[in-house]
Amino acid sequence: MSLDKLQPGASAEITTVVDDSLVVSHMGGDGVLSTPSMISLMERAGIQAVQSLLPEGHTTVGFEVNVKHFAATPKGKRVTVRAELLDVDGRKLRFKVEAHDEDKKVGDGTHRRAVVAIAPAAE
Repeated sequence: MSLDKLQPGASAEITTVVDDSLVVSHMGGDGVLSTPSMISLMERAGIQAVQSLLPEGHTTVGFEVNVKHFAATPKGKRVTVRAELLDVDGRKLRFKVEAHDEDKKVGDGTHRRAVVAIAPAAE
C-alpha cells in the first residue's frame, strides 16, 4: 500500500445550515449546534480531504478527537467546517480542524485518522 499521494495541505470544507438534526435544544430557543454534530462534521471534512488520495480498497477511521467548542451557533445559521492534513506518520493522519459560523469561529482543534483496508463483503 502506497500513501505517497497523501501530503500535508490536503484539505476539505463542508458548509451546511444548522437544522433539527444538528441541534441540542436544552439551551433554549430553537436550539444550537451540538458539540457531537460539530465533531461529526469535522470528521466528515477529514474524510473528504483524503479519500480520493487513498489507494483503492482503503478508507480512514477516526481514532482521536481533541477539539474545543467555544461558541454557540443557532439553528438556521450556516456553519463551515474545514479539515487540513497536517502530517502523515505511516498509516496515521493528523488534521487541523476548525468550525466557523456566519459571524465567528466556534470550534477548533485536531483530529487523527488511520488508513485501513476496507473489508471485503461477506458472501
